[in-house]
Amino acid sequence: MSLKLISAALLAATLSTAAFAEDMAFKVTDSYARSASANAQTGAAFITLMNMSGKDDRLISAASPAAKRVELHTHIENDGIMRMVHVEEGFPVEAGEMIEMQRGGKHVMMMGLNGALEQGAMVPVTLTFEKAGAMEVMVPVDLERMPKSGHGMMKQGAGHGKASDS
Repeated sequence: MSLKLISAALLAATLSTAAFAEDMAFKVTDSYARSASANAQTGAAFITLMNMSGKDDRLISAASPAAKRVELHTHIENDGIMRMVHVEEGFPVEAGEMIEMQRGGKHVMMMGLNGALEQGAMVPVTLTFEKAGAMEVMVPVDLERMPKSGHGMMKQGAGHGKASDS
């Protein structure tokens, strides 16, 4: 393991801990970001959120200086074709529950990247919750990470749209 990667991992752990230590509303674990290629205009961040607040809440938006536009997305299947859609109302996170953003499912979509997402780099992402407010997390770029499940590959012809519910 390279020194750069170890340093990035330690920084991520420190910053993630700091992000939720002050306000134990949400705990962030298992986060990473990736893009399709060095010249990609889009990338995605995948984050696991645990609601520690004791109150139901909703992740309503995300932002990052790494991209011109950032949206909350998920995938839906229609006639055997997976399609990525913007979830305008966000993702509910019930008290004591967690949501796992992962490839082929919920994720933070970054469009119009301002630069390449390079292995080992850190991407600042601000998550905004309906009740808990804004929370900044540092997401490590891991271009080699494999999906947890067989999901994550979209059939050709998949496109963007809007979802009415998560």
